[in-house]
Amino acid sequence: MKYLLGFDIGSSSVKVALIEIANGKIAATAFSPADEMPIAAPKTGFAEQDPDRWWQELQHALQKVRQQVAFQGDEVAAIGISYQMHGLVCVDKAGKPLRPSIIWCDGRAVAYGNKAFEALGEDFSLSNFLNSPGNFTASKLKWVKENEPELYKKIHKVMLPGDYIALRLTGEATTTVSGLSEGILWNFKTRSVAKELLQYYGIDENLLSSMVPTFGEQGRLTAEAAGILHLKAGIPVSYRAGDQPNNAYSLNVLQPGEVAATAGTSGVVYGVTDKVEYDPKSRVNTFVHVNHTDAQPRYGILLCVNGTGILNSWLRKNFFAAASYADMNALAAAVSPGADGLQFFPFGNGAERVLENKDMGAMLRGLQFNRHDRGHVARAAQEGIVFSLQYGMEVMQQMGMQLKTIRAGHANMFLSEVFGKVFANTTGCTVELYNTDGAAGAARAAGVGAGIYPDFVSCFTGMNVIKKLEPEKGLQEQYRNIYGAWKHMLQSNL
Repeated sequence: MKYLLGFDIGSSSVKVALIEIANGKIAATAFSPADEMPIAAPKTGFAEQDPDRWWQELQHALQKVRQQVAFQGDEVAAIGISYQMHGLVCVDKAGKPLRPSIIWCDGRAVAYGNKAFEALGEDFSLSNFLNSPGNFTASKLKWVKENEPELYKKIHKVMLPGDYIALRLTGEATTTVSGLSEGILWNFKTRSVAKELLQYYGIDENLLSSMVPTFGEQGRLTAEAAGILHLKAGIPVSYRAGDQPNNAYSLNVLQPGEVAATAGTSGVVYGVTDKVEYDPKSRVNTFVHVNHTDAQPRYGILLCVNGTGILNSWLRKNFFAAASYADMNALAAAVSPGADGLQFFPFGNGAERVLENKDMGAMLRGLQFNRHDRGHVARAAQEGIVFSLQYGMEVMQQMGMQLKTIRAGHANMFLSEVFGKVFANTTGCTVELYNTDGAAGAARAAGVGAGIYPDFVSCFTGMNVIKKLEPEKGLQEQYRNIYGAWKHMLQSNL
């Protein structure tokens, strides 16, 4: 039997999937740790993780996969990597991290990005980078340069979280065009590194890793890594992408007009276009999609809300300690739409792009001690998450995106029937749920990158729609009113 391995480096956990090449079925999947990985916040607005913790949890998750399928190391034909986007990892000449990774939801660099946006010119930034430098990787590196100058001098290479895992696997410091675009390190007009932003920040271009293709050989498993992972040295790493472009890929969202969604720690709606489009306020962001070529351009318009699954997780830890997520979903389902007037605003996980990089904090509004219980709170939270996504989807629609059918994996918040119904009826979209996840998508993509699958179509054998949610006329009208009241309250507090 021959297999493909996919690694998905999240901020909550690391997931591993093993795909059978012959039939495209998921042979095994696992994640580690069992509880969410910690996110350190040494100061308000900061969010950091230890890159070596990702590497350790990858090993643990792979061990769990082996407990399900006793495969041999030489049966793995290729490896793919998906990873949490926008993070910054700084390594020395030995490839060792010099500090914890500044991850995607860290807000410390907002002021640097805003200043660069103004200095370089909004029109220039948007037409060349398709985004404000904002709170992305380049701006995080500027923060390190200004606030940790002695550490900055020791940096040999800077990389994204997935680039660091690729370094651990192959011993080579590399990145991709898609990765550079997510860090605002890519100029779409010149089709080259964003030299103008680097020069403004006073950052040496040589700190960037060398570029490799998104699909194709990016390096081979070293003897050291093979020994640690009990795999065969020389296995190609043949795919790498940020978690949201990869999530779209895993759902076969590759062509203009197709849309994917996910609701893990953060919530994302990601639509594909062949046009260079951007939001003037950078409330949603445009990046290079995984299947982009000069001949057939493909861009991903990404809406991200930081506080989605992390809100549900926070509620469980602090208010539902004895309950499972399934228990919470059952409590939410017992409450009528609108949660009897209780409103949850889930913006408690750093600066929110859709709110123009404001960090307004989460808010529970309308709580009545004699009317509301835990079920109301659980339902208001799930509704608030959907409403925050709808708020951003309206920006995407203003940019010309047609949102009719949205594909998602049957995972995370979409395991909740309440969440799925609220999503379909608030957005007015048909929701298709598939038997896939980011790790499985990365494994399939590795098969394309290694030439095992001849095209994008053949790699999706074994992936099926397992549930379809359609808007219901009565509920759709009801949620239009409930969302309208929520949106009015949000805007009055911005």
